[in-house]
Amino acid sequence: MCYRFTEVLKKCSRYRLIDQGKQLHGVMEKLGLGFDLVPNNNLIDMYAKCGTMKLACLVFDKMPQRNVVSWTALMCGYLQNGDPNASLVLFSKMGLSSIKPNEFTLSTALKASTVLGVPQNGMQIHGVCAKSNLDFAPVVGNSIIDMYSKWGRVGEAAKMFDAMPVRNLVSWNAMIAGYTHERNGEGALNLFREMQEKGEVPDEYTYSSTLKACSCVGMVAEGSQIHAALIRQGSSYLAQSTVAGALVDFYVKCRHTAKARKVFDQIEHKNVVPWSTLILGYAQEDNLQESINLFHQLRESRHKVDGFVLSSLIGVFADFALVLQGKQMHAYAIKVPFGLEASVANSVLDMYMKCGLTDEADALFREMPTRNVVSWTVMITGYGKHGIGYKAVKLFAEMQVHGIEPDSVTYLAVLSACSHTGLIKEGQQYFSSFLSNPHFKPQVEHYACMVDLLGRAGRLNDAKELIETMPLKPNTGIWQTLLSACRMHGEMEMGEKVGEILLRMDGNNPVNYVMLSNMYADAGYWNESEKIREKVKRKGLKKEAGRSWVEINKEIHIFFNGDSTHTLIEKIHQVLREMEKRMKEEIGYVHNMNFALHDVEEESKVESLRYHSEKLAIGLVLVSGGVKGERMVRIFKNLRVCGDCHTFIKGLSKVLKIVFVVRDANRFHRFENGLCSCGDYW
Repeated sequence: MCYRFTEVLKKCSRYRLIDQGKQLHGVMEKLGLGFDLVPNNNLIDMYAKCGTMKLACLVFDKMPQRNVVSWTALMCGYLQNGDPNASLVLFSKMGLSSIKPNEFTLSTALKASTVLGVPQNGMQIHGVCAKSNLDFAPVVGNSIIDMYSKWGRVGEAAKMFDAMPVRNLVSWNAMIAGYTHERNGEGALNLFREMQEKGEVPDEYTYSSTLKACSCVGMVAEGSQIHAALIRQGSSYLAQSTVAGALVDFYVKCRHTAKARKVFDQIEHKNVVPWSTLILGYAQEDNLQESINLFHQLRESRHKVDGFVLSSLIGVFADFALVLQGKQMHAYAIKVPFGLEASVANSVLDMYMKCGLTDEADALFREMPTRNVVSWTVMITGYGKHGIGYKAVKLFAEMQVHGIEPDSVTYLAVLSACSHTGLIKEGQQYFSSFLSNPHFKPQVEHYACMVDLLGRAGRLNDAKELIETMPLKPNTGIWQTLLSACRMHGEMEMGEKVGEILLRMDGNNPVNYVMLSNMYADAGYWNESEKIREKVKRKGLKKEAGRSWVEINKEIHIFFNGDSTHTLIEKIHQVLREMEKRMKEEIGYVHNMNFALHDVEEESKVESLRYHSEKLAIGLVLVSGGVKGERMVRIFKNLRVCGDCHTFIKGLSKVLKIVFVVRDANRFHRFENGLCSCGDYW
C-alpha cells in the first residue's frame, strides 16, 4: 500500500500536480498512513516542488520520526523556492538532532551558501564535509567547486578539483565554468582539452561554458575550432538553443555578426536569448536597420520577451537615441506582462532621457506605481546630463522625503549634475555628506566630479590638491578631468605637468595625446601641438573615429568626420556654405581655426571644419527640409563636440530660430537663440 502511494506521490511531484497530491494526502490520513516515514518524505518533496512550503513544513513538523531524507527534502524545498537562509537555518537545527547529514544534505547546504554569498558559512560547511569524510563524494566536491568559483575564489576551486579522486562530467563543467567566470579563457580551454583526452564526453553545458570563455577574451580561432568540431561530428547541439545560442553570443562578441547570423538561422527551436543577442550584436555594429528588423520579427514570433531582454532592447534604442523606435518600445512594453516591471520602466525612463525627451521621462516617472533607487537615480542623472541641475538637486531631496535612501551611484549622479550646472556650494555639501557616511565607500569617480566642479570654478589648485590628497590611487580619468579644466582656463604650466603625468600613466592612450595637443592649440602653441600629433603618428595610435547620427523619416543617417559617401554630400556642403555666409552677414560668425588642420592653407582649413560629422548631420537635416514644421532638431555624437561646431550651432540656432539639441559623450547641449545650456563649459 505504502509503495503505491509513494509512486503516485512521485508523479505528482514530477508533474507539479498539487491538487491531486492534496487529495492523496487526505486519503493517506484517512487510512492511517499519515505517520509513515517514507510517504511523509515524499509528501514534503511534493509540496516543496509545487511551491507550497507551508504544507511541506506542516508535514515535517507533525512527523513522529524523521530521517536524513526528511531534513534534506525540506532543505531542498527552501532552496528551490528562493529561501537559502531558511535552508541553512534548518541545516543548523539538524546539527542539534541525532541525524547525521549525508552527501546530498551537505551539497544542498553548500548550494544555499553559494546563493547567499557568505563565504564564512560556506567554508564552515566545507569543514563539516571534511570531518564527515564526504568532501570527496562527487556531489559534494562538485558543489564545493561551484561555490568557490562563483565567489571568485577559483584557486580554491582548482585545489578541490585537483584533489578529487573521482570526477564526473559535472566536476569538469563546474571547473570550466569557474575559469570562465574569472575570464580565464586559456584555463577553461586547457581543461576542455584535458577532459576529452581523459575520455570524458562534453555535453551542452561544457560547450556553452567553453565558448563563453573564448568570447570573454576574444579567442576567435579557438572558438571557431570548437564550432568546426561540432559541424564535423554532425552534432545535434547546433540545432538546439543552448549551444547554438552560445555560438551566436561568441561570434557577436568577437564582432563576426555574419557568422552569428548564419548559426542563428540554423537553430530549429529558437528561444528569446539568441534573438536578443543578435539584435544587440547588429546594434553594436551600427547596423541599426537590421537590428530593428530582427526585433520586429521577434515580436511577430510566439516567443515571450521577458523583462531582462526587454530592458536590453530598450537600451539599444536609448544608446542610439532612436526617438520613434523608443516610443514604440514603450507602447509595446505597456502591452506585455513584463512591461510593468520596475527594471523595464527604468529602462524606458533612461531611453527618454537619452533621447532628450525630459518631459516624457518626467511624466512616466510620476505615473510609475513603484519607484526604486534606480528610478530616482536615472532621473537625477538625466537632468544632470541636460544641464538642469536645479531639478536634479530637487529630486535628490524629494527621494529621501519618500523614504528612498540614495546609494553611491545616486550620489555620483547628483555630484555630476552639480558639476555640469556649476552648483559648487551644493556639490561640496553633498560630497561632504557622502564622505561622512560610513555605509559608503567613495570611488575615484566621486572625487572626479569634485575636481570637475572645482575646475569649472577656476579653482585649479584646489582641484589638484584634492587629487593628490585623496585616499585612493588616481586613475587617468581624474587627471584628464583636471587637464580639461587647465585647457578651458588657459593654465598652461599646470596643464603641462598634468599631461606628463597622463603620458607616464598611459602612454598608449591616444586620448591623452589629443587632449594635450588641443590644449597647446588653444593657447596658440602650434609647434608643441604638432609635436604631440607627430608622436601619436610614430606610435601608430589611433583615437576613436568621431561620428554623428540623425533620424529623418524613420531612417538613421550616420556620418563620420570627413565623410564623403552620402548621396547628398554635395548638397550638404552647399547648404552649409550658405548657412556660414548668412551667419557671417547677420551675426559676424568666424570659424575657430584651433580645431582645423594646421599644415594646410586657410581655405582648406575652413573646408576641413565643414567635414566635421555633426555639421554634416545638420546639413542633411537642412537639405531634407527636416526643419519644416519642426522647431527642434536632435543630433547625436559619440565624442565630445568640438569648439568650432559648438560656436557654429549656437549661431545657427539664432539665425534659423530653431532649437538644436546635441548629445555628445559628456552631456546634452541645448542650443537656443545663440546660447547653449552648457554655458560654454563642457
